[in-house]
Amino acid sequence: MKSFTIQEICSLLGGELVGNTTHKIQGAEQLERATENQITFVGSVKYVRLWKNSNACAAIVNDNLKIEPGENKALIRVKNADISLAKLLEAFDPGPPAFDEDIHPNATIHKTAIIGKNCKIGAHTYVGKNVVLGDGVILYPNVTILDDTVVGAATIMWPGTVVRERSEIGSFCIFHNNVSIGADGFGYRPSEDGRGLVKIPQIGNVVIGNAVEIGANSCVDRGKFSSTIVGDGCKIDNLVQIAHNCVMGRSCIMAGHSGLAGSVTLGDGVIIGGSASIKDHTTIGAGAIVGAGSGVMNNIEAGKTVLGYPAQDSRDMLKQWVAMRRLTQS
Repeated sequence: MKSFTIQEICSLLGGELVGNTTHKIQGAEQLERATENQITFVGSVKYVRLWKNSNACAAIVNDNLKIEPGENKALIRVKNADISLAKLLEAFDPGPPAFDEDIHPNATIHKTAIIGKNCKIGAHTYVGKNVVLGDGVILYPNVTILDDTVVGAATIMWPGTVVRERSEIGSFCIFHNNVSIGADGFGYRPSEDGRGLVKIPQIGNVVIGNAVEIGANSCVDRGKFSSTIVGDGCKIDNLVQIAHNCVMGRSCIMAGHSGLAGSVTLGDGVIIGGSASIKDHTTIGAGAIVGAGSGVMNNIEAGKTVLGYPAQDSRDMLKQWVAMRRLTQS
């Protein structure tokens, strides 16, 4: 088990130490759950009151908060407690599962596949025809990568991930358990005789940029005749749906259970709240925010925040909610 002194942690974070503790710090935990050998964090004034009764021996705190250390308890004042905590968690990280051998003998790798240096491939993983893996790619057990796919350097795919044929994956990506990349888009039209549905062939692909992280059980469908694109640095939560021919700019965020219908365009830095739904063929401008549970039916201007169903300007929607509450109370 890793452990650090408060001075070592303060040096790591580049913060200001207030008070002292003799306890060795063996991990991090929430204020209410922490023990005397754990450090916690206080990033907002609403949590300051919990510090007094916390068993934690130390806390990382925003430097604008009024808070005192206590007996044998220390504070590390930093500009941003959340970012500093992220650095500390990296130090405590026990590391990923180990590979006994770089390429497991039960993995199936097509003879035409090109495997870069220092790749690791787990048991029962399949790497198809003409697949190219960049240096340092890690494929955990039961990953499937189908024909003519390219995967950039240092990308990690956790168990159950499936990447369909002709996908283009950037470097330094992380795909968590059971991610689906490149499945057929949802395209059907009524048959001419009116007795059924005709499946529209989906012959495009998926292009994913660098440093993209996709949560467990999320899906990015292939384009109908071009590419579904996820830009550099996008972060996608668990259970998210990105439909065919969507185009996401750089550093977009999509929270769990949200979804994009077909041919949606997101500008750079768009944030989609949990369970929000975006209608097909809509455009959301750069920096816009869609509140959780909202339903976007029309284009959204850059930098705008929208709420509600159908989604509209957040200030207008909040006024409506207040008015409705007053009506029900009158």
